[in-house]
Amino acid sequence: MDQRRQEGRAIVKNADMPEDMQQDAVEVATTAMNHNTIEKEIAAEIKKEFDRRFNPNWHCIVGRNFGCYVTHETKSFIYFLMGQTAILLFKSG
Repeated sequence: MDQRRQEGRAIVKNADMPEDMQQDAVEVATTAMNHNTIEKEIAAEIKKEFDRRFNPNWHCIVGRNFGCYVTHETKSFIYFLMGQTAILLFKSG
């Protein structure tokens, strides 16, 4: 079974975000991963939905192997795993 399609729970590795918004991030990511198989498209769907729900400017990175160092607005950052796929979502700008 494809790891992206599994309904397993998310593992939050790091977050500066209210709990309810973290739950929204996981739900939006799950939906995006069920709609798409290409990481860029998953990231775009998550970013657009968070822009809609919580106002711009959200940024999203999705992948299995990446490093990052970002500046984010307070209470607007989450990094979590869904299976083997990592998702970084943050607001900046």
